[in-house]
Amino acid sequence: MDKKSFKDLSVGPDIRRALRMLGYESPMEVQEKVIPFIMEDKDLIVKSQTGSGKTAAFGIPICEKVEIEENKPQALILTPTRELALQIKEDIGHIGKFKKVRAAALYGRHPVHLQERELKQRVHVVVGTPGRTKDHIDRGNLVLDGIKYLVIDEADEMLSMGFIDQVESIINMLPQKRCTLLFSATIPDRIEEICSKYLRDSARIEIKAVVPTEDKINQYHILVEDADKEEILNKVLAAELPGSCILFCNTRDRADKLTKYMLRKRYSCGSLHGGMTQRERTQTINKFKKGELHYLVATDVAARGIDVEDVTHVINFEMPYERENYIHRIGRTGRINKKGTAITLLSPKESHRLEYVEEYLGYRIPKKEAKDFLYKSKDEAARKNVRLKPKTSKGEEIHRDITRIRINAGKKKKIRPADILGAISNIEGIEAEDIGIIDIQDTCTYVEVFEGKGRQVYNGLKNKTIKGKILTIKEIGKR
Repeated sequence: MDKKSFKDLSVGPDIRRALRMLGYESPMEVQEKVIPFIMEDKDLIVKSQTGSGKTAAFGIPICEKVEIEENKPQALILTPTRELALQIKEDIGHIGKFKKVRAAALYGRHPVHLQERELKQRVHVVVGTPGRTKDHIDRGNLVLDGIKYLVIDEADEMLSMGFIDQVESIINMLPQKRCTLLFSATIPDRIEEICSKYLRDSARIEIKAVVPTEDKINQYHILVEDADKEEILNKVLAAELPGSCILFCNTRDRADKLTKYMLRKRYSCGSLHGGMTQRERTQTINKFKKGELHYLVATDVAARGIDVEDVTHVINFEMPYERENYIHRIGRTGRINKKGTAITLLSPKESHRLEYVEEYLGYRIPKKEAKDFLYKSKDEAARKNVRLKPKTSKGEEIHRDITRIRINAGKKKKIRPADILGAISNIEGIEAEDIGIIDIQDTCTYVEVFEGKGRQVYNGLKNKTIKGKILTIKEIGKR
């Protein structure tokens, strides 16, 4: 049977245009199976591993189905971690860019008032962690009566992190008439109960890995005393020469200690864990995504939702406590059509965890000896400073021809989107389709201009009035 295209799945031209620029040539298996159900507003349970393309599987039809002129949020996506909330918001923004879909992310350790201000804008899709989402509902900041789509993403992780009661509380406040979509890598009994209770006539889809994990990811473990792990790690990195590598620890303290060791050894390295501020975490992730950092030392907060291109190696500096976390960790490499390497430094006291993981996987993880890792060159300093090629983000192609313009008038001067769009549409050579999201804040307005027409709009607005006044216009560059 011929492979379907996004057009075959009733995806419109604005979304297809964005997908082409994001590098989606044709639907992946999960997208081909899931999209038709959501397009028909069917409840759905999807069992799918991380890295299978499931975010786009629900993001594409949601962006297609939302009504752009509607002011109230129409889709709510619940997710277990801040990083995943930000990642999904970014993905929705990219997919819906040319349809002008707006998404907001709600998560802890970020000022409530800034999120409240964003929710006062026209927002079509809200992505949030359960606790902060519930907080905004209780404050009256998040209006639920327009919600047509509920996505519960990484449901098993919600359960293991203790969020499932908050999720249920939110579900009970949503409109009865809605489409509910649940995505999970595993479906334990408690998740089955949620499905039975809140989903109606739901279909079930299970996406199996196209390539078995043991073939896609070259896995092995090294038995080493805990006190010798740093020394052995140094030899492993010198021999393996990772292109981009995540090292996992079980605790913040161990992650901090390993990061300090790596920096002393002059590795290009950053850390990521729950004890950092959200700003620090976001900055670190962005540097790693761009290739400014070669290594990322992380706790399991990074095991889900961190979508980084071309991670060649994952190293478990410590064996995870939970067997599922082993899968989520190594799933950061070998994504989609690429291969990767996963190495575990295993101390004798952690050996029982390896047996537990192997039983879960259904195959053995081969053992290597520390002596197998020999330097291929005496120039150790050169090895530690292998220059990474700068990475490009998935949305770079989309943003290349988008210019943002700032107008020094907003809600306090009673400016409306129609006022801005009317003034811009009167500029010769500019159509409404050339204008993206118009973000009206209290004292200023930001306008996205497509197709490299930013300078043309900027010059045109300098000589035009909006509501009878000539306003200060500033071009603030490409996105």
